[in-house]
Amino acid sequence: MQRRTFLRASALSAGVAAGVTVPAATAASPLRVQILMFDGVEEQDFIAPVEVLGLAGKLTGGALQSSLVTARRPGPVRCTYGTTVDVPRGWSPDEADILVVPGGGYKDRNGPGVHRLNADQGFLRRLKTSRALPVGICTGTMVLSAAGLTKGRNATTHSGAKADLAAQGAKVIDARVVDDGDLITGGGITSGLEVSLWLVERFLGAQAAQRAEVVLEYERRGTVWRP
Repeated sequence: MQRRTFLRASALSAGVAAGVTVPAATAASPLRVQILMFDGVEEQDFIAPVEVLGLAGKLTGGALQSSLVTARRPGPVRCTYGTTVDVPRGWSPDEADILVVPGGGYKDRNGPGVHRLNADQGFLRRLKTSRALPVGICTGTMVLSAAGLTKGRNATTHSGAKADLAAQGAKVIDARVVDDGDLITGGGITSGLEVSLWLVERFLGAQAAQRAEVVLEYERRGTVWRP
């Protein structure tokens, strides 16, 4: 069975089974996670996944590989607070098992941020048809919504965007992490820590997530909501 097919199947099972963890990856066949970067992205939104997933990869001997990608061409990305990150790769749906979409710039509809990303219809079409597991952090969930991935689904986002998410057809859940099977979303900004640690637990096992928490000296807040 191909990895993406397996991930989809395990994602669906996680939505209905309590306490599911799926150690689906090994160093020989690593879980490939790509983190989307764009002008206006919130620093904490993408740094939390970079830190947690990068650490998990080291702790598991390479069972997880994470990388930064742009929606289109590689190059420098200027973040919300002026940090510039040189992103070496564009997003290729065939090279990712999971795509993490952070948020940023949601209040400024004319400036850099998720609204410009949502205006890229070509990217949204690729996102909608991708077999990578979509993960939204903060207002990154609104990008998934723009691609039609949250309509009729359980999801969450930053508190300032929840009304918009509901208006676009999602069933908004007040939780830091919402795992709806083949769709995972997180609340505002710092919830990226919880989302990333949940990804580690779900696909690499609880022990790997606990080891990461110890190294990070961080205790997760709240619980993961699952139907």
